[in-house]
Amino acid sequence: MSKRVLVADDSSTMRKIILRSLAAVGVPSAVEAADGVEALDAFKAGEFDLVLTDWNMPNKNGLDVNVGIREIDKEVPIIMVTTEAEKSQVLKAIQAGVSDYLVKPFTADTLRQKLEKHGC
Repeated sequence: MSKRVLVADDSSTMRKIILRSLAAVGVPSAVEAADGVEALDAFKAGEFDLVLTDWNMPNKNGLDVNVGIREIDKEVPIIMVTTEAEKSQVLKAIQAGVSDYLVKPFTADTLRQKLEKHGC
């Protein structure tokens, strides 16, 4: 069974990179969202095994997306994809229920390790 992944990032280039990386690790397709509002709408409309969300996005940021998803689903792994490697920011995300984080730029191997860690 193919895993259903939601990818939220306001950069279409970054979404393409993430989709390519997902394909390289055996996830052939994903649902894309260009901002936090789209991400929450997509999550409410479908069932997902994993969410990859950017931190800095318009309308709702990754932290808002995380909080919104956690109100619906406490279990789904949420990986924050970010340039925010600052410990206080990472701590804030983990306290809000983020499962893990991936610091940009990342490799397909790093993504694969995170996916395996969270059962995808």
